[in-house]
Amino acid sequence: MKRERRSARSRIPLRLRPASVPWEKQRPTWQDARPAVIAEALARARARPSGNWYVIGASRAVTADRPFGRTVAGHEVVAWRDDSGRLHAGPGACPHLGAPLRDSRVRCGTLVCHWHGLALDGQPFAGWEPLPAHDDGVLAWVRLDAAGGGTPLDRPVVPPRPAAARALDAVYEATGVCEPEDVVANRLDPWHGAWFHPYSFVDLTVLDPCGGDDITGGEGFAVDVSFKLAGRVVVPVRALFTAPEPRTVVMRIVEGEGEGSVVETHATPLGPDGAARPRTLVTEAVVAASDRRGFAVARAAAPLLRPLMRASAGRLWRDDLAYAERRYELRSTGRFPG
Repeated sequence: MKRERRSARSRIPLRLRPASVPWEKQRPTWQDARPAVIAEALARARARPSGNWYVIGASRAVTADRPFGRTVAGHEVVAWRDDSGRLHAGPGACPHLGAPLRDSRVRCGTLVCHWHGLALDGQPFAGWEPLPAHDDGVLAWVRLDAAGGGTPLDRPVVPPRPAAARALDAVYEATGVCEPEDVVANRLDPWHGAWFHPYSFVDLTVLDPCGGDDITGGEGFAVDVSFKLAGRVVVPVRALFTAPEPRTVVMRIVEGEGEGSVVETHATPLGPDGAARPRTLVTEAVVAASDRRGFAVARAAAPLLRPLMRASAGRLWRDDLAYAERRYELRSTGRFPG
């Protein structure tokens, strides 16, 4: 039966809902979204090793033309590429007199300070020590052992993705006044999808969470949901939400159109704002894949499609950051009921 259903979906990805259900008439999910279940999932995520790795941005945002600067957990970080395309990273302050290296220049693969010309080629020099950096093809990472405080890993915990040769990726970024755990908790609450994002999701059902069945393997949340296209036209899928490390939640389509595609949400602590409130960078990587022949055309049009993919993610994250920021506000004032 399952094989027949998947076969039918592979032929016709679209569905016509028998009737549109008004927003207020859909089945309430508040009794299913038990605070203890979400808290337990968050605790499991926080207990997993990160290796002290942090996402700093999209791979394509770090170029050989100019330095890329980011503050991570209160530490200034600068990154750039040499002439071979290799990613380099290190402290963002020049060791001479503290100039902001993010405002400096990259010449022939070397980072040259714009105050006095101190040149850094990615090797230790004049008291400046490089930081371990990793480019996974979609995202750029840096390892900060002083901030992470855990056992270092040689590589970040990158979830499996579709092969790059058959995938289309886009990366969206947003910053909120909250901590990484508030972003992760939002993603580990799939029950809010059809209520909070009715313009994108309908007919959402969370299957037995952490039930140990053949879908979840005892981890994460399996969700049946339909992506809304227009009116009653939807695309039904089954998705699996998992947290491979403390600051990452992955949604993977395990059945239906785009099977194997992933949406990765990474939460990077930045540092306090002017009011001493924590800020968190949300970096969402969408890596889409499809076996349909027409998908090759989509990949060829990637430069045109990526802004649309980012806009779609941005609409969702305007809501989800409000969720995360509200959660932090309640936690920080002792009013959070969960």
